[in-house]
Amino acid sequence: MRTLEAIAQRRSIKHFQPNQAMPEQDVQQLLNAAQQAPTSFNIQHGRIIRVTDPALRIKLQEAAWGQAQVTEASELWALCADVDAWKKAPQRYWQTVDADKQQFIVNMLTDFYSGKEQLQRDEAIRSCGIIGQTVMLAAKDLGYDSCPMIGFDADAVADLIQLPEDHVVGMLIAIGTASESAWPRGGFIPQDEVVFENTF
Repeated sequence: MRTLEAIAQRRSIKHFQPNQAMPEQDVQQLLNAAQQAPTSFNIQHGRIIRVTDPALRIKLQEAAWGQAQVTEASELWALCADVDAWKKAPQRYWQTVDADKQQFIVNMLTDFYSGKEQLQRDEAIRSCGIIGQTVMLAAKDLGYDSCPMIGFDADAVADLIQLPEDHVVGMLIAIGTASESAWPRGGFIPQDEVVFENTF
């Protein structure tokens, strides 16, 4: 499938064919796609919790106010990020370049993030969003449907997945085969309300 086709066809699906396991090779392709998503300074702070325990899925469904896709979908992923990844051995993010370039980038990213807690959190959430869209488009290419979710009690989800203190939950993503079509698109506001040239 062409990328533009995947973008046009991707919809947020609320009901999936239950009890349908995704082949491990497809799961691995989606995980590989997730790791290709760009991150600032290549800090790769996205973390994916694959929820495979049915009992945990039921508890997460309660935290997501009973939404069916949490338990019906073949795959349920919690997309999280390590907010402090920028300072955790950052040289490893540039292990394939020479020492001078590596140190230059490490110094730059340290200066960029140090002391800026809001920026650190914003970057974590941005990365979750980029990973999420990458995964959803890859899923569509493989013939699967998906649903990004922010409709849940974030504290309850964090507790259930035992989220470390220095991490944040960005979203949940349900992936599988639709059992019901998405509602018709709600429509787009005029492009001239969205796109501006140079300034507002």
